[in-house]
Amino acid sequence: MSAQIRHIGKLSLESTAFLLCDIQEKFRSSIQYFSEICVVAQRLVTAAKLLDIPVVGTEQYPKGLGHIVEEIDTSKMKIFEKTKFSMSLPEVHSYLEEVRPNLKSVVLFGIEAHVCVMQTALDLLEKNYEVHIVVDCSSSRTMTDRLFGFERIRQSGGFITTSEAVLFMLLQDAKHPKFREVQKLVMESAPFQALVPKV
Repeated sequence: MSAQIRHIGKLSLESTAFLLCDIQEKFRSSIQYFSEICVVAQRLVTAAKLLDIPVVGTEQYPKGLGHIVEEIDTSKMKIFEKTKFSMSLPEVHSYLEEVRPNLKSVVLFGIEAHVCVMQTALDLLEKNYEVHIVVDCSSSRTMTDRLFGFERIRQSGGFITTSEAVLFMLLQDAKHPKFREVQKLVMESAPFQALVPKV
């Protein structure tokens, strides 16, 4: 009997994409730690530019919920409108196949953790992608829903991580040519610890 392959969740630059889920204006007043989520999302988007990682963003019914917030730079982001809760849309997968044909790992963050983020994660896991949920960049209207959204993803095989852990895993070595720029970015936008202990 052949040994089972164990997925340990290591990230590599060549096989990773970032997915930003529905960080939209209408949610500003209702999502826990919304402003902090925006800061960390911008950190990840900036790092993605430095490291040449494709970023896909979605907007849930933007006519009613608005667009991705202005604090986040969307100039290099491919944005898709949706009504489905999950980001796992045919057009998203077609785009990812085009820009990252050897895609293995998806770094997923946004709102809400227990609805759109969770359903996206489950769909991607079902398609055999490794899914990494950035907890300091994902939230819900209540901390209970946030907590159990993460737990549900973990039960299904997703990896629960932080923005800083993701970025340094992608770099792998302090000799990486972009190390100092990413390190500076991390130090300038320190993580918001109030989110992390409640995972």
